[in-house]
Amino acid sequence: MKYVLALLSLLALPALADPPTLYGRYEYFELPELGQTLKAKMDTGALTASLSAKDIKTFTRDGDDWVSFRLATKDGDGKVYEHKIARISRIKSRADENDGEDENVEVAKRPVIELAMCLGEVKRTIEVNLTDRSSFNYPLLIGAKGLRELDAAVNPARRYVAGQPDCEK
Repeated sequence: MKYVLALLSLLALPALADPPTLYGRYEYFELPELGQTLKAKMDTGALTASLSAKDIKTFTRDGDDWVSFRLATKDGDGKVYEHKIARISRIKSRADENDGEDENVEVAKRPVIELAMCLGEVKRTIEVNLTDRSSFNYPLLIGAKGLRELDAAVNPARRYVAGQPDCEK
């Protein structure tokens, strides 16, 4: 009987957990370390988060891998940012998604940094890869891993549900 009660209590745990916060497909994110607030696309189809950057250069400092970059945004001030690299991601893209041939797979290596972000009143540190997104409408993309860190769910019919970021509260 003890085992049955223990099993039943374990099965009830997910029902007791708080539901994720519902956000819109597009939200504002403050990046305190960069002194910027950017519009972001919340993309459940992407795995990782991406920040629009240009002039991306890796270097070594005190035995650690670092990256320097400029924001590739409409309002970018040209400032050079430096950040320690958390890892290098390998992003696969296929020339033709319907073709199962491995020879059509291209792998891009991107530096990944850990960046503090504020969404509404929620502040979390999220892994972000750096790539030039200047041809896209949104300089910041938040993928599934970042959404999990934020305990977020996305309603694609809504926009800017969280309003302007305010993590000072």
